[in-house]
Amino acid sequence: MTVTRRRVAVALLGAGCVVVALLAPAASAKPASRARGNVRIFAHIGAPGEPSLTLVTPSHTVYVGTFEDVAGTDTSPSKVFKYSSGGKLLRTFVMRGQTPGAAHGIQVAERDRSGRLYILDQAPARVVVLNPRTGKQTTYARFANVPTCSAAHRTHNCSNTVQDGAPEPDYAAWLPDGSMLVTDYSQQIVWRVPPHGGRARVWLNDKRLDGELFGPAGIVLMPSHHSLLMTVATGGLTSAPPRDNAARGRLYRIELTRHYHFRKLVPLWSSGAGEAPDGFAVSRSHRQVYIAMAGPTGNSVVEVAHRKTGWHSIFQMPKTPDGVGSSPVVWDTATSVQFLGKRILVTNQAYFTDISSHWVVFNVEAGEPGMRLFVPKHAGLRSSA
Repeated sequence: MTVTRRRVAVALLGAGCVVVALLAPAASAKPASRARGNVRIFAHIGAPGEPSLTLVTPSHTVYVGTFEDVAGTDTSPSKVFKYSSGGKLLRTFVMRGQTPGAAHGIQVAERDRSGRLYILDQAPARVVVLNPRTGKQTTYARFANVPTCSAAHRTHNCSNTVQDGAPEPDYAAWLPDGSMLVTDYSQQIVWRVPPHGGRARVWLNDKRLDGELFGPAGIVLMPSHHSLLMTVATGGLTSAPPRDNAARGRLYRIELTRHYHFRKLVPLWSSGAGEAPDGFAVSRSHRQVYIAMAGPTGNSVVEVAHRKTGWHSIFQMPKTPDGVGSSPVVWDTATSVQFLGKRILVTNQAYFTDISSHWVVFNVEAGEPGMRLFVPKHAGLRSSA
């Protein structure tokens, strides 16, 4: 998150952050069956905290990265925590090469078939490859600070934004050709990193993505490889009239050409004002999308489903779920969703409140398995680093 984004975050905090207490259930010798939407704690996240994106491997190993605090005062290096499928901490990795004196935040966004992790870093704005077996870290790509299109007087290699933000890589998805798409939350564009890494270039620049400060977030390639789904926290400030309510977030479908270029942006669903759709996961049936709502009026997970009349919100995680632990924990800036079997892991970033006891990953009963995420055979580094 950039300095500008932090200022807006403070303003949002003044509007009030919706939080929901998790109550500890009575002890039981036999685990009770869980109702859909039941919420428990998967793991508490240590300092520097602010858990961002979880990544779940095919073997059900879970990786969680840390993000910056709302004030931007914590300049300690980011960390990647490795957990077992049961939430046991197995190993901690400290990020190297981050900008000294800057606030730091990372997202463990992708993996390759060799098990290496692809981490989106904020300062400097780059992709770092982490080999969890050896601990080796390698820079894979970097992101530029592009000018606004109005200031540059051009329509390409620029940002259709009201304000000129710094790059903020947020989420990533592989394309079948081995290239990687990366959303930029602050510059409101989507980057393409070429196969095997290198210089990232602007791949999608659309006025509907401009939410002033909160733009493209989660992105997932669908099984047909002809389209992706993408969330946008807010958007449409610079769109041609008539404009939608810019405070509403969106779920879009990005349609691709046969060579994986951008073809069309199709709106599927709109959130309420200030809910800020963020990371999401798709069910195996492809008809349900579980979206983390990071904004102060959302602050939970919403199930959006495809019906005959289009995409609709059909279920929101209960406001009085069951929890575990000796102290209450609350919904506090839900930012990402990943499937672990028939449950979803939801990161609780506590970005606006910065309350360390709220830095957790929730384990939520979904009652269905998730879609298998695509990883191309030759994606990632050429070497065995």
